[in-house]
Amino acid sequence: MNIILLGPPGAGKGTQAARLVKERGMVQLSTGDMLRAAVREGTPTGLEVKAIMAAGDLVSDEIVNQLIDEKLASLSPDQGVIFDGYPRTRAQAEALDGLLAKHGRTLGHVIELDVDEDALVDRITGRFTCAKCGEGYHDRHKLPAVENVCDVCASTEFKRRPDDNEETVRTRMAEYRAKTAPILPFYEARKLVARVDGMASIEQVDAAIEAVLGLA
Repeated sequence: MNIILLGPPGAGKGTQAARLVKERGMVQLSTGDMLRAAVREGTPTGLEVKAIMAAGDLVSDEIVNQLIDEKLASLSPDQGVIFDGYPRTRAQAEALDGLLAKHGRTLGHVIELDVDEDALVDRITGRFTCAKCGEGYHDRHKLPAVENVCDVCASTEFKRRPDDNEETVRTRMAEYRAKTAPILPFYEARKLVARVDGMASIEQVDAAIEAVLGLA
């Protein structure tokens, strides 16, 4: 089973992908992670990417497609793949079709986690974590039982991500819509797109994705 998981930052893609990796043995292919890993490992492609990034240029589709190709070649045929952050353009979507065919795979589903922008702003801007153990909290939905004391480790130090602010979240949403708009019609024409309510609880989103994948 090979799927594309779509959704803006904060929609819960990471949570759902991690669940599918753990419970279904799928492999998550995040192009951002793959690029960073290639640079870190000093592979031929990684060295090329490092030079491009150092020059302040964007990594070409050709290089991203090459990374995807190399990764698919390394996987067992029975391992399902979750594409995260790729494809982002019509050209990449067409290239992915070719890469999947090359490795004897087909795309099963394109799942978009549908979110309400205002609710997503509230979800992201209100979140904070324990600086010691990483337990997550929220200003409105999940405060520590004792004010300013972590429920898990009793630390009194908390932190917030500097980019968890309304302006940044709305900018991310606009970028996501701009990047995703070109590829959705490509997949909708093939009846591959399913939308899941990304604002539902994690358990409800789990169940909805399982239903789409025919695993419920």
